[in-house]
Amino acid sequence: MSAADARAWWRDAVIYQVYPRSFQDSGGDGVGDLAGIRRRLPYIADLGADAVWISPFVRSPMKDFGYDVSDFRAIEPMFGDMAAFDALVADAHALGLKVLMDQVWNHTSDRHPWFVESRASRDNPRADWYVWADPAADGGPPNNWRSAFGGSAWTFDPGRRQYYLHNFLAEQPDLDWHNPEVRAAMIAIGRFWLERGVDGFRLDVVNFYAHDRSLADNPPRPPDVPRPAGAGRGDPYFDHINRGTVCRPETLAMLGELRALADAYPGTVLLGEVSSAEDSLAAAADYVAGDGRLHLAYNSALVTDEPFTAEGLHALIARAQALFPDHRLCWTFGTHDFPRLKGRWAEHARHAEALERRRDALLAALLATLPGACCIYQGDELGLPQAQLAFEQLRDPFGIANWPHVLGRDGCRTPMPWTDAAPHGGFSSAPQTWLPMPAEHLALAVSRQQGDPGSLLETYRGLLRWRRRTPALRGGALRLFPVQGPVLAFARGSGRGRVVCAFNLSPEAATRGLEAMAAGGTHCRALAGDCRIEGDVLVLPGFGAAVLEGSGCEE
Repeated sequence: MSAADARAWWRDAVIYQVYPRSFQDSGGDGVGDLAGIRRRLPYIADLGADAVWISPFVRSPMKDFGYDVSDFRAIEPMFGDMAAFDALVADAHALGLKVLMDQVWNHTSDRHPWFVESRASRDNPRADWYVWADPAADGGPPNNWRSAFGGSAWTFDPGRRQYYLHNFLAEQPDLDWHNPEVRAAMIAIGRFWLERGVDGFRLDVVNFYAHDRSLADNPPRPPDVPRPAGAGRGDPYFDHINRGTVCRPETLAMLGELRALADAYPGTVLLGEVSSAEDSLAAAADYVAGDGRLHLAYNSALVTDEPFTAEGLHALIARAQALFPDHRLCWTFGTHDFPRLKGRWAEHARHAEALERRRDALLAALLATLPGACCIYQGDELGLPQAQLAFEQLRDPFGIANWPHVLGRDGCRTPMPWTDAAPHGGFSSAPQTWLPMPAEHLALAVSRQQGDPGSLLETYRGLLRWRRRTPALRGGALRLFPVQGPVLAFARGSGRGRVVCAFNLSPEAATRGLEAMAAGGTHCRALAGDCRIEGDVLVLPGFGAAVLEGSGCEE
């Protein structure tokens, strides 16, 4: 077996994220479900994905739409049943797709039997399965920790006469990961799903697992300490340095138990979400360091308010190279928690339609050519813009609670448009869907783009097919070239298999000298726009992208 053949599947995986409520409704109730996902699996496989990550579908009161779990081993009825899940896994595997299941192990629902028991008294078998603390001297919360969803991170329970910790909604009490019984229970849940055939887990807010047991106050943010990249400017959560609950060093020591579980099932992958960290890129690197922690991590490194420039991207990629020498960063432009890709980047400016299409293709090409794994959030391959919803249409508790200061998550969670020839874009036959179908999304429906070689959907398909068959893009080293004007350029691979990728991050045409990148005679493959070689110069239109490949690419 060659080294390439032995390379773990997850290292270069294209992971397609499905938000079940909004992907496909098969039952006519206006909410997506497992049978709907199963119906659309051929679409995901044809796109070129290697795996599908499915957001939570287990039993939940749906206060946070599945991220508040009341039974980790049961399917939420609105999504189907265990037979529907088993059929989904079988069909996915038959299509060559791996299945990653979202696991919300930082907290449970307040209706979970564990919490019901824990809050009943201070001396029951699960009394210390959650984070409880006595009131402060004035009777208030034990410290100043804030919830990421707004307000205090503590809620008083009159039965126990104590406060419990919740880093998110009050209905999402935090488990105490310092308790070995809790960790053993999570391992058992993971084993249950691995035995059912899943290929790995996306671990929700994995950097929140442990807390500071001293319960010391979080310090206020000094004026000279900037907020983390991507943090909302009006979000009071980041008024403090949240060192008591985010990225505790104790969490890293706990990851070995999760890795041991995964290693017992060869081929399993653990993908961690690193959220709300002061330096999310550096924190993510900690979570995948060595062979005893997670396999992959993703964060908001590409989901920021920073200018969309060649210099900015060059600096980000260089830093990622230094922090992730073995390429365990999973690149992503967005998930169900962030505004749509179309509504960010490119300096938030509007351009002519042709430039908009080219910019979309450039972003797809960038994602396809960066080293390591990548995630594509459902609908980004269609170029869906962020949905603009009225306050009365919102369903996201985070968005509702922080309106209008913080942009909520409903705008990226609207239903997937499959066709412009059916109500609700073919997502559902119900009179009304849980979130509305934006009219502007219908013009970008799958049916409108399928088979159109100039569409973004077909661009993604072509790029992912090319990525899969190009050795330099599967494990090949990355070498950055100095920025010239608005052009970012890097090489992947080495020797005769080397390719050079170039991206014009400007709406104006630009050129890039070839002397430092490749010898003459190199074949130019246009990835976005009409790119060409003229003498010793690569010519790129506004938001153009190209790859140089062929005999002239060897070092």
